Amino acid sequence: MAKKQKSYTEEFKVQIVELHNKAGKGITELSNEYGVPKGTISNWIKNFSPVKVSETETISMKEYKALQKRMKELEIENEILKKATAIFARNQ
Repeated sequence: MAKKQKSYTEEFKVQIVELHNKAGKGITELSNEYGVPKGTISNWIKNFSPVKVSETETISMKEYKALQKRMKELEIENEILKKATAIFARNQ
């Protein structure tokens, strides 16, 4: 029989990351206290820890990766539009 994977809320994940970053609690301590595997907490720390974008703005790594993915999609769309424009320009 397959194991049923636990699901955690976004708020809970952020709370654990804040306890690690701000309160200085270790991964092992958080794992023992909340019953969450160490690897899972490490992934949360990697994804939800703030990344400084500018002097006044920070975002999470998860948001940063989403922005990178969207930027790549827009670059591809832009290339397609350039090629289409060139094709239409030749036909006129």
